[in-house]
Amino acid sequence: VASEYLEDVSKKAKSGLMFVKLVNPCSGEGAIYLFTICLQQLFEVKVFKEKHHSCFINQSVQSRGLVHFATPVDPLFLLLHYLMKADKKGKFQPLDQVVVDNVFPNCILLLKLPELEKVLHHVTEEKEIDNKKHYKYSEKKTLKWLEEKSTSFFSGDQVSTDKEEDYILYAHGLISDYIPKELSNDLSKYLKLPEPSASLPNPPSKKIRFRGCSCRETHTV
Repeated sequence: VASEYLEDVSKKAKSGLMFVKLVNPCSGEGAIYLFTICLQQLFEVKVFKEKHHSCFINQSVQSRGLVHFATPVDPLFLLLHYLMKADKKGKFQPLDQVVVDNVFPNCILLLKLPELEKVLHHVTEEKEIDNKKHYKYSEKKTLKWLEEKSTSFFSGDQVSTDKEEDYILYAHGLISDYIPKELSNDLSKYLKLPEPSASLPNPPSKKIRFRGCSCRETHTV
């Protein structure tokens, strides 16, 4: 389904929805995302595949093995991929010179998200040069931001019945799906998490409340 939209992005833009291929910030490979023109929001598209599966479409039952889910994703995760690459040059740069990708040219859409500039301070140092803002990746700020993300996944009443460390381990695992392996390791050290071992308990099996939603699997980052 997504490949059909990718053939002609401009036509799909007129409908207010664009399926685009952007970099997966964890693997560095391509992944399908949904960009809404009207809401100016980014969604990741996940595919649930099952051999024996049917679903209702209007008034009929369709036998299909694929279900596509679109869930909101924080664009800063994708931006981190480019900021960390640009940081190797060790200098401040305009954002439009940082977010450049010949393989995934639609990455420029990230810069059109209206709230992006307001949250860049979470992961960058900022400097104004010739009346234009320049940015540089900040590992210190990024780790602090990711720490706040980790603790936002669970509420205080849950910590009283389960070890806080178990929840942070679980949250770290979720966030690691959206950041490079190197940054995931740095975050683990920053959170002072124990080294993985067979003796560690499994993540909490009870339902966890993610941003006000009680569920087992569904979550947004």
